Amino acid sequence: MRILITGGLGFIGSHLVEKFEKDGHQLIILTKSFSKKKNIHESKKIKIEKIDVTNFKKLGESIDKHKPQLIIHLAGQTSHSKSFENPIMDLDSNSKSTLFILEKIRKMKNPPTFILGSTFIVIGKPKKLPVDEDTACNPSTIYGTNRLSSEFFCKIYHNVYGLDTKIFRITNSFGPREQIIPNKNAVNYLIHQAYKGEKITIFNEGNFFRDLIYISDVVSAIHTIIKKGKSGELYWISSSKKTWFSEFGNFLEKSTSAKVEFIKTPKYTQKVDVGNFLVSNKKLKSLGWKPKVSTKEGIKKTLDYFYSKYEN
Repeated sequence: MRILITGGLGFIGSHLVEKFEKDGHQLIILTKSFSKKKNIHESKKIKIEKIDVTNFKKLGESIDKHKPQLIIHLAGQTSHSKSFENPIMDLDSNSKSTLFILEKIRKMKNPPTFILGSTFIVIGKPKKLPVDEDTACNPSTIYGTNRLSSEFFCKIYHNVYGLDTKIFRITNSFGPREQIIPNKNAVNYLIHQAYKGEKITIFNEGNFFRDLIYISDVVSAIHTIIKKGKSGELYWISSSKKTWFSEFGNFLEKSTSAKVEFIKTPKYTQKVDVGNFLVSNKKLKSLGWKPKVSTKEGIKKTLDYFYSKYEN
């Protein structure tokens, strides 16, 4: 199968590429930068093109040239704070890019299946837990709003034009190859701080919980959605397990030389943070999938990755 992945050098994208390459698929990776090229190994089955998904001319030309049978759209601006700094760029990256691809494949003689990667941020602060596919969305950030609009575009193009679209939302994923940026993925950032033996700062005495899921479970979930998911549907990818951040910090202290410092939650975070978060993964489990890696096991795997990457 010819598979085109936008953002294919990134955290989730590179792990998907690894899986698909082993399965013998032909892969076209679109990336706005070669800075993460080390995330994948070179292969005759993998072609990398430097194309920003906001460059619609080049994006369309690439789709025309490769005529993929499957498109997985992962690229986009992923920082909620940056979405406030440059909201128009976020709109182009997270909303218009999806609409452009859908409109492009609508006109193709043999339109490919389209898979959209989305985020738990679209929910906003939930009124009831656990959330599921029917939970109302009230995003508190521009980033979350633009991701949500992309989801609706997929549903509309399925319902009106009959395109084969599927959507997945991920809770807090973590593991090797994720960027180490505090506003990008706090979980990976804290694990990396712990690996370095540095101070770990956690808000609100760690008195909040999230639904964490390790990258290998994310990849197996996406693979299941592609193979068994129903066209036009949305699926949550989650562990459905609470991880209290007080316990998360305590485990990092026990596993490394790092120490936790609890700090006051910043005002910006108070305004946009989703708070406690837990997701029901029953719909995805009904397809035969289940998570296999516990949070503690995932943390250990991520720490081992940092040790092997920086100390060998």
